[in-house]
Amino acid sequence: MTIRTLAVVGTGLIGTSVALAASRHRVTVYLADRDESALRAAAARGAGRPELPPHPVDLAVLAVPPSQIAPVLAQQQARGLARTYTDVASVKARPEREILATAPDPSSYVGGHPMAGRERSGPLAARAELFRDRPWVLTPTRFTTKPAFDRALGLITLCGGIPRVMRARAHDDAVALTSHAPHLLASLMAARLRDGPVPAARLAGQGLRDVTRIARGDSRLWGDIVESNAAAVADVLTRLHEELAGVLTALYDLAEPDGDGPGPETRGKSRHTLVDLLERGIAGVGELSDDRPDGTAP
Repeated sequence: MTIRTLAVVGTGLIGTSVALAASRHRVTVYLADRDESALRAAAARGAGRPELPPHPVDLAVLAVPPSQIAPVLAQQQARGLARTYTDVASVKARPEREILATAPDPSSYVGGHPMAGRERSGPLAARAELFRDRPWVLTPTRFTTKPAFDRALGLITLCGGIPRVMRARAHDDAVALTSHAPHLLASLMAARLRDGPVPAARLAGQGLRDVTRIARGDSRLWGDIVESNAAAVADVLTRLHEELAGVLTALYDLAEPDGDGPGPETRGKSRHTLVDLLERGIAGVGELSDDRPDGTAP
């Protein structure tokens, strides 16, 4: 379905990137944000007009934290901002529950999440090509109308994304593993640099930089994201904790000098534990589409 007018509520990295991509296709974009400086910065970059539209737009994109999706949707629907609505939050189940309970018109809404981002935040980090060839999940409810769904698909096309349709809970379980838990792990590793030996950070190579890169993300936004998906993230970290306990036992076995610690059989099992983990890690990385020989998704 053709989108001629678009409103973007929230001019951070993702919202401004959506606006820039749509503006390239000559869509008339209107911008809104409580942060006046972010709003001005997005408008200065050519993302859209920093004003409310004179008439309801075809589609409104809510680019706000997960906890704010339901109240902002209710507010904008009461205002009559758009004919249809979507969002770009990285948690879907909790906002969906709240929307079905509180939104004036849940039928005009479809949840969305572009699987793209950067370690930097704010409108100055936005890029029109951010979503190109990236998965973009839609989570329609049983109330979602066809026009709402089709307009969300149209937005994905404008932004160059690849649509994927999922249930909200399945989406949240997936991103807990692929995004939310990794962010916490990156933060844990990065935080160790403040407590480690003084020269440690000066010796950091690309491996540590790769592991900790995403720890630069906005702490308030990520706090909201993790809280909104807390149960699924806790499940992932619990399984990691169980495996880490086994790795620690193996390491302490191997740290003992020969003759003073465990016998050869125990040390052999501990070596196997470490090698098995490393091999499973290699196999897991191979599941990522960028690392498959043909570049296809698993």
